[in-house]
Amino acid sequence: MKNYPLQTPDQLQPILAAFRKTAGLTQADLAVRLGVTQQTYSAAERNAANMSVAKLMAVLNALDVELVLQPKSVKTALAPSNQPTAQW
Repeated sequence: MKNYPLQTPDQLQPILAAFRKTAGLTQADLAVRLGVTQQTYSAAERNAANMSVAKLMAVLNALDVELVLQPKSVKTALAPSNQPTAQW
């Protein structure tokens, strides 16, 4: 199983589109699984960086994709840093 590291919100859209296409689904097919219109799903996929976690989980479940969170590495995860790790 291949991993798809996600480090910025902008990386989410192409990853979701790739999972959908790999599953052999059109946006319309996935929209039916989600109970929304194709236009609604298209807008969500295009703007995936701003998708709520609840909607993201619904999309991932519909694609039969698992979300796994893990530290980058023990060294990186525990190293103190003077740089902010997130944009608030």
